[in-house]
Amino acid sequence: MSPAPVIGVAVFLINGNTVLLGRRRSSVGHNTYALPGGHLEFGESFEECAAREVKEETGLDIKDIQFLTVTNNVFSEGAKPLHLVAVFMRAYLADPDQVPQNVEPDKCYGWDWYDWKNLPEPLFGPLETMVKSGFSPFPA
Repeated sequence: MSPAPVIGVAVFLINGNTVLLGRRRSSVGHNTYALPGGHLEFGESFEECAAREVKEETGLDIKDIQFLTVTNNVFSEGAKPLHLVAVFMRAYLADPDQVPQNVEPDKCYGWDWYDWKNLPEPLFGPLETMVKSGFSPFPA
């Protein structure tokens, strides 16, 4: 039997023209740049998950959390196939003077702000697909 899909929540943390990205250390998407986020816990809203995961990974407090879109991603190459339903949210810093910390150095090489028009490579698969489609996380 195939493993069940997992639900991940990823957060476009917006600061001016930039978004927060970290370089992944995990087996899925190793060495790619990805948004902060993680798995949805039982009973949690997307907004609660977004705030919790950003705090756990970066130490940052966020506000104005909004749903943007969802993508359906199947990773079949690796040792463990993964079906990830990725829920993308947008948020802003609760305090603009906060600085991201690498709270989980075993999972991420570090966080930095990147201009949306000049993103680092390689991007994590689901994020790369969205960027190539012309998607923008910024309010219209």
